[in-house]
Amino acid sequence: MLTALRRGEARIQVADVALEGDDLAGAVGAVAARLRGVRRVAVVATPTLETVVAIAGAVEAGVTVVTINPQAGETERAYVLQDSAPDLVLDEVDLTARSALPPEVDEAPGAGGAGGAGAEAPALVIYTSGTTGPPKGAVIPRRAIAANIDALADAWAWSPDDVLGHALPLFHVHGLVLGTLGPLRIGSALRHVARFAPVPGGTLYFAVPTMWSRVPEPEAFASARLLVSGSAALPVPVFDRFVAQAGQRVAERYGLTETLINTAARADGDRRPGVVGAPLHGVEVRVTGAEEFGPVEVRGPNVFTGYLGNPAATAAALAPDGWFATGDLGVFEPDGQLRIVGRQSTDLIKSGGYKIGAGEIENALLAHPAVAEAAVIGVPDDDLGQRIVAVVVTRDTVEATVLIDHVASTLAPHKRPREIRFATSLPRNPMGKVQKKLLLT
Repeated sequence: MLTALRRGEARIQVADVALEGDDLAGAVGAVAARLRGVRRVAVVATPTLETVVAIAGAVEAGVTVVTINPQAGETERAYVLQDSAPDLVLDEVDLTARSALPPEVDEAPGAGGAGGAGAEAPALVIYTSGTTGPPKGAVIPRRAIAANIDALADAWAWSPDDVLGHALPLFHVHGLVLGTLGPLRIGSALRHVARFAPVPGGTLYFAVPTMWSRVPEPEAFASARLLVSGSAALPVPVFDRFVAQAGQRVAERYGLTETLINTAARADGDRRPGVVGAPLHGVEVRVTGAEEFGPVEVRGPNVFTGYLGNPAATAAALAPDGWFATGDLGVFEPDGQLRIVGRQSTDLIKSGGYKIGAGEIENALLAHPAVAEAAVIGVPDDDLGQRIVAVVVTRDTVEATVLIDHVASTLAPHKRPREIRFATSLPRNPMGKVQKKLLLT
């Protein structure tokens, strides 16, 4: 699956430590050889070269990797380990010591044999954020990773000539599958940095909206071939700032833990703010219902096989014919590109008989010069059903009535916030997504 690695063409640098060519292939091969016979291994995915080598070695050996957020608390880590029951746990001490595995690993208690390298064999177990209940382990098969990376290579003209820069976590889809296994399959160089910034010779960059919004000088990315944003909606003002100051139209893409990437704005296509592109090659995307926007469902080789040890949750989300209910709301633009309205659970607001998407109100608020961040939620209301409430972080002092009137002048009057709550920050998960459930409590 990691074809560039096998050809000795991979080039990885994390912080100031680098391996490439035969040296990298040899290090990964050594880990793979020592892991054979292990069924499942958990890796505490610190942002180090050792983590990259450990995960790549497991993938090459056909062993299933359970990724663990290195910043997870004791309760969360214990839950993941109990739920996934790995045969081995590689923590920061093991990885930093560059001895990924002890010599006796082949005799690890509970090892159930190698996971196998067939297309349907599980490569990764990545846990969801758990916003609607306990985290669930999404089982990602090898064919999903290979098919998705190849489809993205087509959409983004991603080639061995690229130098990819990112600072994303290595325990989730964006930073691990796209940002790490992608270069190991395609052959592009990877430069992973501790703090997001341009890298020498960088042609391709992956980041989340929070990273793009905090770039002090967008013109520093002017020489890049393609800038990609994902994991949450990129605010329109941030998109416009990169156009004005760097001449770059940031490409957005849409994916989930369970499906990897479903749609992406193409390198050779029209890139517009708020639009996440057309379905990737081999991926089917449909919007159900007869409303202006509706639930998004996905089917294709990129879709997971189910939740680890949780057949009830799998059956609730994944239909027998392969369609996965994403929980997102969207609408197709006339040119076939998808626009995500938001999460069905938190971003669909039913107020006064109208169905309203929180995203467009957030973008309207962000267009006001005093607003730095915004999150819109619906709270119970005896009269309206739900009342539109905006939680905002401001750059300058501004009256709530000014922001309400600003939205009312930009959008239809019924979409204006009925209440503005000021905050010093918004609660976000490690991928930069606002945790709206915390705003509702």
